[in-house]
Amino acid sequence: MSDVTPDYLGQNRTAWDHEAPKYAAWAPRAWAAEPSWGIWSVPEAELQLLPDVTGWDVLEDGCGTAYVSAWLARRGARPIALDNSPAQLATARRMQAESGLRFPLIHGFAERLPFRDGSFDLVVSEYGAAIWSDPYRWIPEAARVLRPGGELVFLGNSTLLMLCTALDAAADETATTALSRDFFGMHRFEWPRDDPPAVEFHLGHGDWIRVLRSNGFEVLDLVEIQAPQDAATTYEFVTAEWAQRWPSEEVWKARKISRL
Repeated sequence: MSDVTPDYLGQNRTAWDHEAPKYAAWAPRAWAAEPSWGIWSVPEAELQLLPDVTGWDVLEDGCGTAYVSAWLARRGARPIALDNSPAQLATARRMQAESGLRFPLIHGFAERLPFRDGSFDLVVSEYGAAIWSDPYRWIPEAARVLRPGGELVFLGNSTLLMLCTALDAAADETATTALSRDFFGMHRFEWPRDDPPAVEFHLGHGDWIRVLRSNGFEVLDLVEIQAPQDAATTYEFVTAEWAQRWPSEEVWKARKISRL
């Protein structure tokens, strides 16, 4: 991996420090809740995204307020939570003090992880690194820090959703039912109408498979999430009606094989 610091890291840090107060208000509910995933809060009991993590070393890669790490700690894991936003980590520290749950909180970024090779049994990202880091940089790092047989689980916006966002849309502008973007060449998505602007990364399914396999992973599953019939969300980039017809979010599950 190149030693050049990616240009978008500063943009995304600024954007998430700006958004942090909104997530700070929501953090107590997220920390206290049973595991549920994505903007539709689909229960872990239904999706079954997590293996038995008892005694596992887990990295939450792009943790925000670190509520996923809180879930994992309560399930017997030894999580470490990493994020690029100091303001988000400040909320995570406050939530640790309020909840009594303690685990390391690291200021860093997924493209250059400050951990030794083979440090973890599981790397997990709900949004976080999954969309805010370049997969051609963060997937190799996730592979490096995983032990052979370790698992990678990450959730982000679906490929189809991204193709249905208008070319001139803001990040929270509602997806349409028309294909507006090119499938071929999907990678970096910018939202210049946002203030402050941020940079996201999304790939087509074939490119996801290739980047995972080229970094020593076998693909275990692709879970395409359907919004429940009574679903509601505070996010505006997709409606429940849309997400009941087509997947607005998808989860990749992969395992690091012992040798390429």
